[in-house]
Amino acid sequence: MRHETRTAGGTTLAVLYADTRSEEVRRRAEELLDEHGAVLVRGLGLTDADAFHAAVALFGDSLIDSYRGGNTPRAAVTDGVFTSTEYPARFDISLHNEMSYAQSWPTRLFFGCLTAPETGGATPVCDGGALLASLPPDVRERFASGVVYRQHLHGGFGLGKSWQDTFETQDRSVVERFLEESAAEYAWTADGGLRVSQHRPGLRHNPRTGADTWFNQADQWHPSNLPDDEAEDLLSLIDDVADLPHWVTYGDGTPLSDDDLAHVRKAQRENRLSEPWQVGDIMIVDNMSVLHGREAYTGARKIVVSMT
Repeated sequence: MRHETRTAGGTTLAVLYADTRSEEVRRRAEELLDEHGAVLVRGLGLTDADAFHAAVALFGDSLIDSYRGGNTPRAAVTDGVFTSTEYPARFDISLHNEMSYAQSWPTRLFFGCLTAPETGGATPVCDGGALLASLPPDVRERFASGVVYRQHLHGGFGLGKSWQDTFETQDRSVVERFLEESAAEYAWTADGGLRVSQHRPGLRHNPRTGADTWFNQADQWHPSNLPDDEAEDLLSLIDDVADLPHWVTYGDGTPLSDDDLAHVRKAQRENRLSEPWQVGDIMIVDNMSVLHGREAYTGARKIVVSMT
């Protein structure tokens, strides 16, 4: 069993070559994950969701079996296994920490390649500590004040996801209890929709590294993250940004500046690392340490994900 290390900017990805699912592979993957924050295990030959589930179960942690409160569309494949974010293949998905807008978030992400795309479609990664270090001090300071994530969820018809799909229920009391336990502010609208506001840190202390790390999805929740044609179409349908399915401000409520967002995206590009998928690969990501995304692709692509 051997491994190689890929490096881009301040991001490293360990590629572990293994031809069997064993305790030795799990132990070595754990060591590499602790060292680098992301590891790709190659050669396991997984071809279906059940085999992926069995491989992930070797790591021992209980799998998250619900995506309640999640902002992006995905579907359950089997217990604890979901589709990766369902978004048109012609677009990239920007780098982000999974559910960093929530009160609680997954510790680890396990991505499994069951069908490799013809072109593109990799899951790029970016070290959050390296991203943070690449930002000018004044930009870091503004994000250190926190981020406010805001959602406008319709009640059945409208832009984006409904509150029913987001919270996996038709019962308002279940939604209210979930939001109250999440320290979120919310208000029901006259037309049956729901507005949610969540103030979260923009940076967090990473126990794996002992240092602060970038941990938010501010740039992804901003309208400028959308492809130009989609952004223009969406903004033409509303009179107020508060009616967007999701949007974001600094912790004090002021809008994000274009300059700050440009610095964030530049830092992501400088530290972005991409490894093409091969069938049977599993990539494990320490969610607090490493951001992930998705490249646009052609052909069939089936990537499944489990979270712990």
